[in-house]
Parts: sequence; C-alpha cells; structure tokens
Amino acid sequence: QVRECTGELMRIAKTNGIPIFIVGHVTKEGTIAGPRILEHMVDTVLYFEGERYSTYRILRTIKNRFGSTNEIGVFEMTSAGLSEVTNPSEMFLAERPMNASGSVVVPIIEGTRPFLVEIQGLVSRSAFGMVRHKAQGFDANRLALLVAVLEKRLGLNLEDKDVFLNVVGGVKAIDPAADLPVVIAVASALLDKAVAFDTVIFGEVGLSSEVRSVSQVVSRINEAERLGFKRCILPKNNLKSKDIKTKTLELIAVTNVREALDAL
Repeated sequence: QVRECTGELMRIAKTNGIPIFIVGHVTKEGTIAGPRILEHMVDTVLYFEGERYSTYRILRTIKNRFGSTNEIGVFEMTSAGLSEVTNPSEMFLAERPMNASGSVVVPIIEGTRPFLVEIQGLVSRSAFGMVRHKAQGFDANRLALLVAVLEKRLGLNLEDKDVFLNVVGGVKAIDPAADLPVVIAVASALLDKAVAFDTVIFGEVGLSSEVRSVSQVVSRINEAERLGFKRCILPKNNLKSKDIKTKTLELIAVTNVREALDAL
C-alpha cells in the first residue's frame, strides 16, 4: 500500500512538474515510522528538528538525490508562524556566558554555510567506580578519543573524572574542525580557566595531539571577523592559503594542542 500510493504520487509529480511533500510520523528513536521503502523511493528526506521548549527549529536533509545532505535551514517559531533565521551565528551565541570556563566558540561548516556555535565542556569528579563521557551534539566515541589524547599526550589528569560536552542550540557538530575546540573546552573546564571571550578556535586533532588543517578556512575566518571576534586559533598549515585576508582578526597558528593551550 505504501509503495503503490507513493508510486502514484511520484507519477503525478513527474507528469505535472510539481513537488509533492509527504509528511510522516517519527518513532521515539527519531526515525521515520513504517516501511523503509518510502525513504528509498522519494528524492529527498527532510527532518524538522527542535527541542520542545526551544523556539528554534532546524530543517535537516538526511537524503538528497540531487544535492548536498549537509545543508540545514534554521527557523524560529513565532506567533505569526515560522520565520527564517538569516544569521544563525548570532542566534547560537546570543546567551553565551562571559568568562565561563569550558566555553569555546567554533566556526563550523554545514554544507556551504559557515556559522559559529558554542561548545561547552564540564569536568567533575566521578562519584561512581566507572567514569562517564557524555556528549550532546557531538560523537561520544570521538569525545572519549580526544579525552585520551589529553591524558596521554598532555598529562592532564582525567582518569577519575566525568566529562560532559554540549553543543549549544541543538546543532550536531560533525565537522572535524570541532576537535580542537572540544579539547580546549575540556581542558578549560578541568583547569577552571576561561578562554578569552573574543577568541574562536578550529582544527582537527590527531592521536599524537597534532593539529591538522581543515577545509573552507576562508569562510570560517570571514564569519568570525564579521561577528567581531579578535583572535583565531587555527592549524598552521591553513595559513598557507593565499585567499586569507583579515583586517581586525589576529591569526594564531598552532601545530599541536600544547601550543594552542599555551597561546590561550
């Protein structure tokens, strides 16, 4: 029944040259309810995500036969309906606390769109025999790996600590450039030393604590400069790009996590 109905809708769409939206239910796990064949037949699968008590909604593309699956749209629920958020960076940073340890800003790329989000880290002594590494909006396995890098390569004592990480605003930070900000957020929370409010950080971290270059560095830097940030910690290899031009942003290049911590 699902296959035949969807097939008929596809024929109508292609015959008349019109788009058709099929609205479906989702399960408690967040996947589309019912037979998976519906997802295979359609051209695009869109998820409309949002927390129950937040006014912001994110439209995310899970499957796209004719384009990128990394593009997202940010909307705000108002009394007049949904309105587009034209500047997501300002929205994600609107309630950022001043001089709070564990708070780091990172310019991430979703599709072709750069925007700045806040990553928050919290480290506390474990009350149980087994430590916990919990992450909201970031891969928990990746967090455990980065915590191990901090312990082994930088000698920070995290073996009896619970580590919690949160990407503010309901965003999922899958960009490799979020590695260095996550490491700095955890170290900042552990040492209880705040990162300067006007600083942005990005870079991929390897198992030897080296900081590797990332893509679309010019877009990231331009977005940070546009929002008034003064300092940027970035991988040294990214400075080789001849397209980088800044007027007010100080660029600090690092080759490893230790250099990033010293610069901060």
